[in-house]
Amino acid sequence: MASKLKKGDRVVVLAGKDRGKKGEISRVLPAAGKAVVTGVNVAVRHQKQSPQSQGGRIAVEMPIQLSNLALVDPKSGDATRVGFRFEDGKKVRYAKKSGETING
Repeated sequence: MASKLKKGDRVVVLAGKDRGKKGEISRVLPAAGKAVVTGVNVAVRHQKQSPQSQGGRIAVEMPIQLSNLALVDPKSGDATRVGFRFEDGKKVRYAKKSGETING
């Protein structure tokens, strides 16, 4: 089955501590059913100092469940579901709210 959300998509978080935040998908983990979104689900990790890097508290973006993400409609900017259709013999994704074709 084709993936509804891909790297580079603008998404909005539907559930969790970051509900309502928008960001761009930087990485998708299909086997785990998760994605890493910039600026969302940030955790602080403590890094020990090494000769190559400075130690301290480092903010790391953690994966978030795909079911808690929704694509941002290119027309209205609201959350929308993703559908598939064929245009010129090619399968493309589209926003169900506005019917607009999604790039990528």
